Amino acid sequence: MQLYVDLYRKTQEFPKFEQSELAAHLRKTALSIPSNISEGAGRKTTKDFLRFLDIANGSLSELETQLEAAHLLGYILDYDIYLKQVSHLRSMIAGLIRSLCSKLEQQNDNK
Repeated sequence: MQLYVDLYRKTQEFPKFEQSELAAHLRKTALSIPSNISEGAGRKTTKDFLRFLDIANGSLSELETQLEAAHLLGYILDYDIYLKQVSHLRSMIAGLIRSLCSKLEQQNDNK
């Protein structure tokens, strides 16, 4: 959620003509990451959770592309800070996926 809040504040600085385009896309994509993680965590099965984590990871890649576009257009000068946050989130999601896959394997072994 912190990345979303940071980007929300940052995109408020974008030019008016970008508010309904790139800024809106950045905000929507950034919010979809924790939303998908939360929705997946609320599902009944580990397999469902993994599917939503995969979607969140895809949104993270989409966000990375949008951040690069904003940087190249000169709207985000502190691009490296956001890339570090993206990288950290990618690592956290990957760790959670590994953990859940291990849990799923253990469940399958116990059958």
